[in-house]
Amino acid sequence: MDVTQIGYFLALCAEGNFTRAAKRCGIAQPSLTNAIRALERSLGGALFVRKPQVRLSPFGQMLRPHLEIIWRQFELAHETAACHVREAAVAAQPRRPREATRFTMKQGGVRLRRAS
Repeated sequence: MDVTQIGYFLALCAEGNFTRAAKRCGIAQPSLTNAIRALERSLGGALFVRKPQVRLSPFGQMLRPHLEIIWRQFELAHETAACHVREAAVAAQPRRPREATRFTMKQGGVRLRRAS
């Protein structure tokens, strides 16, 4: 199980449709289907009843609150890391103009470049 699969699971819960959930996640529908199947294999049971329409199975209903907590904790960890990176960039600001360094925020961290 990985956090991406949890995000896909929650999108499918919200949308109730594989095509709409895939669009919401920005991936192709077969990729979403494969990720959900992999998640079901890793957890040991079907999370969704697929016919006549997509809905949570009893197993999925039982696990949904736990997966929502994991997702929220992941988001909080990501936000905390982003704040830490921003704080590190501000703390590292040069004190003298000739030592000026330009800081550029990227999703994965901070990139440093010497100013010309």
